[in-house]
Amino acid sequence: MQLDLNLLTALDALLEEGSVTDAAARLHVSAPAMSRTLSRIRRATGDEILVRTGRTMTPTPRALALRATVHELVQQARTVLSPDTEVDLTALERTFILKWHDALAAAAGPHLLRSLRAEAPGVRLRFLAEASTDAHDPRRGDIDLEAGAGRPSSPEIRHEVVGHDRLVLALRPTHPLCDGDGDSDGDVGGDGPLGLEEYVTAEHITVSRRGRLRDPIDDVLEARGLSRRVVAAAPTAATALQLARHDDLVVAVPRLISRPLLDGLGLCVRPLPLPMPDVPVHLAWHQRYDNDPAHTWLRRHARAALHHACAATDEVTPRLSGRGGS
Repeated sequence: MQLDLNLLTALDALLEEGSVTDAAARLHVSAPAMSRTLSRIRRATGDEILVRTGRTMTPTPRALALRATVHELVQQARTVLSPDTEVDLTALERTFILKWHDALAAAAGPHLLRSLRAEAPGVRLRFLAEASTDAHDPRRGDIDLEAGAGRPSSPEIRHEVVGHDRLVLALRPTHPLCDGDGDSDGDVGGDGPLGLEEYVTAEHITVSRRGRLRDPIDDVLEARGLSRRVVAAAPTAATALQLARHDDLVVAVPRLISRPLLDGLGLCVRPLPLPMPDVPVHLAWHQRYDNDPAHTWLRRHARAALHHACAATDEVTPRLSGRGGS
């Protein structure tokens, strides 16, 4: 049987886009041509690969099983057949997939998208939310860059710390603990940290994509023989801040990377009444992309955007602790 390896590229585009029309646009062919290619793929694999569900196309179980392998093969082929260290950014047509913490995407995403498209108008970004499961795993090659507070544990994942942030408390301006002292523009206000007793008697929200009602703050409080009342867990900082905006609730968020959200919601911000380690911002990618010139270019811009988001200074209240992991 003679193999047409071009089918792999087409299959990768079809599985990523989930659309014959979008896959055709990505590969610069007509939709009828891509439809014929899909027919050839179906004959070669003995599977429908994509089936129509209403107005959308749904991958078959076989397609889902093949997706990671096909993507990796295409990436390896690109590495073999593109040994040059230079990339023509004006002609670059590529979709990068980023799994970033929602606050990081809000804080650094606009800067990153502008800087990338200024040099490479054909580049597209897909920001994925952090999920409670590893449905998208950089080890499989279906994530280009991850960014968040967690340090990768897998040895094949490269990573670097591109900045640090610190936790502050966010609450609505009418909250009794705001007292009109905290700024509503994202700056830390008030006459200093709240008293611990005031803090623990308030009602709190945790930010946890897994819905956990406990976080490292509770560990620090427990070591002091204290506990707080957590009444809700939100999957993202944006959701938690919306909840705090509408009720007398307190939520701890990273101060610098959450600033766009804090500014937009007009929340009061106050220092945490107990020392917590600074929050590191990790940028991570699979080692297979180390020598990919387009990916190297992406990392450079992502590093600059994240550093910019974490580089703001707060002259009102000094840091509560030195740098450290969380």
